[in-house]
Amino acid sequence: MSNKNNYEVGQNRPQTGSGFGGGPRQIGTGERAKDFRKSIKTLIAHINKFVPALIAAIVLALLGTGASLVGPEILRRVTDTISQGMATNIDLGRVMRLSMILLIIFLAGAALTFIQGWILTTVTQRFAQDLRRDVSEKINRLPLKYFDKTPYGDVLSRVTNDVDLIATAMNQSIGTLAAAITLLIGTLILMLITNLIMAGTAVLSVLIGFILMNIMMGKSQKYFHGNQRNLGALNGHIEEIYAGHNVVRAYNAEHDAIENFDEINDKLFTSNWKSQFISGLMMPMMMFVGNFGYVAVCIAGAVLAMGDYITFGVIVAFMMYVRNFTQPLSSIAQSMTSLQSAAAASERVFEFLYESEMADESEITKTLTDVKGDVAFSHVSFGYDDDKLIIKDFSADIKAGQKVAIVGPTGAGKTTMVNLLMRFYETNGGEIRIDGVPASTLTRKNVHSLFCMVLQDTWLFEGTIKENVIYNKQGVTDEDVKAACESVGMHYFIRTLPNGYNTILGENVNLSAGQKQLLTIARAMIQNAPLLILDEATSSVDTRTESLVQRAMEQLTQGRTSFVIAHRLSTIKNADIILVMKDGDIIESGSHDDLLNQGGFYAELYNSQFEQPESA
Repeated sequence: MSNKNNYEVGQNRPQTGSGFGGGPRQIGTGERAKDFRKSIKTLIAHINKFVPALIAAIVLALLGTGASLVGPEILRRVTDTISQGMATNIDLGRVMRLSMILLIIFLAGAALTFIQGWILTTVTQRFAQDLRRDVSEKINRLPLKYFDKTPYGDVLSRVTNDVDLIATAMNQSIGTLAAAITLLIGTLILMLITNLIMAGTAVLSVLIGFILMNIMMGKSQKYFHGNQRNLGALNGHIEEIYAGHNVVRAYNAEHDAIENFDEINDKLFTSNWKSQFISGLMMPMMMFVGNFGYVAVCIAGAVLAMGDYITFGVIVAFMMYVRNFTQPLSSIAQSMTSLQSAAAASERVFEFLYESEMADESEITKTLTDVKGDVAFSHVSFGYDDDKLIIKDFSADIKAGQKVAIVGPTGAGKTTMVNLLMRFYETNGGEIRIDGVPASTLTRKNVHSLFCMVLQDTWLFEGTIKENVIYNKQGVTDEDVKAACESVGMHYFIRTLPNGYNTILGENVNLSAGQKQLLTIARAMIQNAPLLILDEATSSVDTRTESLVQRAMEQLTQGRTSFVIAHRLSTIKNADIILVMKDGDIIESGSHDDLLNQGGFYAELYNSQFEQPESA
């Protein structure tokens, strides 16, 4: 079930098609649930799909609680029957009948509670499953600039820790709260019916518990928010250090990494300790209030019994009533602690789900199929921030089948141009046309299918070599995979592995950076798209391997429009057109020989790579 476009920033409209159902949502840009009640309301608004099951669970909880309410009254009758018969004969038959009724009621209450727990566990885990699916789908709808500014570990923490915490808290709290509130109100009514004086004594003795619980909830909520925030920061730091562990070791930065970890860990410890300590005081406090209630009821009951205002059975019943009256307070205190954690976690999850998405293209249906490969950039401008343009006025016309090299110093905008070409980012101005058709009028999926791409940063997943090479391509034969790997010089190495092409990467198989790059190049060959992008594709291979890859690339680029970004200018000598970029603009263009003869910026870059240091 798709939930696409259900979580949109700045939209005040009814929600439709959601896995959760629901009515209008009003969430503005940057708006966050900053207090407990608002976070809980946001959470409740997204669980509408499961309302029937939740109502059933709550009804079962109420029925199960009814057994606890009826129990003291029957026990009072048993006690009075025994006490009245002590002077003559005890009616054992009546005692047995009442005891059997009490046993049946308690067994029924236990069965109802079991069924209610099963329903709640199913509902909360289904809700968590849907929430994870929404987060996963949301990731695919977020623009790349979100991931440019957000640590991966923080996103991972929201998907795992925060969602699990919400499910656990809901499972522990919903039924408990329903039963506790019912027990509290029902017990109060029965106490008032039984004896007003004893009821007043019990209520006054535990009223202080409500006041103290509210005070502590207000104090501890900010620490629950800090706890989830610091946990996300810690996950982000660990993910970052683990991914770059070799660099950390190489630069002897272990001490700084540990210091940063300790700093975040100390913040997490402080917020976690404070939240747990303050909320942990609720239980012993409720126990004290309950014990105080027992004492108050015993004293008041003794005074009333001595004046023959009540029977001994009433005192016994009120002893259970006090327990039933204070027990819900303890349960409510525990539930509120769980709900505080859930509120803090839900704030982070829904904050992620309300992030701005890529522009909606549901109305775009146009696609290109038979693509020649003509590409035109017309006065393209772009900036990651609207007020700071990286590419100011980029124009170029590339004919089908041409090999285009894009060169320039770091930060000139080379990779940015490729990202715009793939529609990973949208242009601020101008347009990019493929075969004369503006790319903005094509679906993103269609644009992506027109390119095969090899990036500087390799990405392989845990799976077989064959699966990594084929990756999402249908109808690929074993011969196709073998031919692609032979073209990049990986076939011989793969044959030496125990399971050949079925060897699982990640299971005691260590590939060098160059070998990983070669597999990604083979993957691009398998895709067989009409347009090709090579972003520093040979940066991780040695000179001998680079020569082999270059020959494979010559085969790959035949009949395809190719865009090659390279720092090694010697690798793009045979390009049809070389676009020289500087500060976001094309300052020179032409063939390798023409640009060298011009003696301009390209000639300066090229010659600088072959300059020999002067002899001492």
